[in-house]
Amino acid sequence: MSKLRRHLSIGTSNIVETRSLSDLKEKTGNLYESISIIGKRANQINISMKEELHSKLEEFASHTDSLEEIHENKEQIEISKAYERMPNPALLATQEFMDEQVYFRKRENETFS
Repeated sequence: MSKLRRHLSIGTSNIVETRSLSDLKEKTGNLYESISIIGKRANQINISMKEELHSKLEEFASHTDSLEEIHENKEQIEISKAYERMPNPALLATQEFMDEQVYFRKRENETFS
């Protein structure tokens, strides 16, 4: 089962909750670093969701430009609605971060020029 399908089974009611900033800070020692990690993970989730959606919708794509062949496809609409109901990638990323399912590392000798 893909990670995205697993997230669908979680449901948004389990994910949407107020988070303590001190809990976020506790994971890395820096609140802004924690938010940056969550943001990067949210972008990864968003990209994979988008790719998965496009691959599913590509099955229904018509490669002809005839207006007569354009019609509503109920399966395509259902797939789109399912992705609209999915939790926000930022919520999923925050949940993964809090559950320590996100791997991150610090560079020891960061130098800025």
